[in-house]
Amino acid sequence: MDVIFVDAKLDADVKNVVEKSLPKLGKNVGLLTTAQHLNKLNDAVKVLESNGKKVFIGTNKKTKNKSEVLGCDFSAAEEIKDKVDCFLYVGTGMFHPIGIFSGTKKKLIIANPITNEVKEITEKDIEKIEKRKKGALLKFMSSKNIGVLVTTKTGQNKLKEALKLKDELKDKNVYILLADTLEFRELENFSFIDCFVNTMCPRIGLDDMIRLEKLILNIEDIRHQIG
Repeated sequence: MDVIFVDAKLDADVKNVVEKSLPKLGKNVGLLTTAQHLNKLNDAVKVLESNGKKVFIGTNKKTKNKSEVLGCDFSAAEEIKDKVDCFLYVGTGMFHPIGIFSGTKKKLIIANPITNEVKEITEKDIEKIEKRKKGALLKFMSSKNIGVLVTTKTGQNKLKEALKLKDELKDKNVYILLADTLEFRELENFSFIDCFVNTMCPRIGLDDMIRLEKLILNIEDIRHQIG
């Protein structure tokens, strides 16, 4: 079956938040964003250049889009990291910024056009996330009932990995929860689950972790623990 992917665009004004980020930026700025905000990329460039910034834009190797970063591909940042003083990420959440910062070791400013907030990523942010992961791993190791989240979406389906994990965790009761789109409120129906393991988009195990009362870990984090 043929699958057509269509980018969803947000009609969010980026000018104000990019202006707000100016005091935190250096002279040479690498501009990054996600698919949702590519339609506003030129607006961001105009604000930066009109305020004396030199803007550098890399190309994503997978999508061929300018400035775009994916959860699994930060090539647009890698391409220009040696030319810039810092990166400006126009978007939401911590998932993409953490990947960019960890991979390039460059100063990174988040300009969130939805909340109009500006934030600089620091090593403390990384440490906080790692500490949260360690706590979640300890909970996972002591949990008896595990729910493994699997999507049917093309490109993200990891049912084979989920079933392999179930076979390996012989001392636990492992339940495979299969869905097309994850509705967090539906997970409340599985009150007997002690901990969730995510095999869907890895952003769920980072940005969306705080949306659940129960812990949720990405399968990659589990793999680092159990091999």
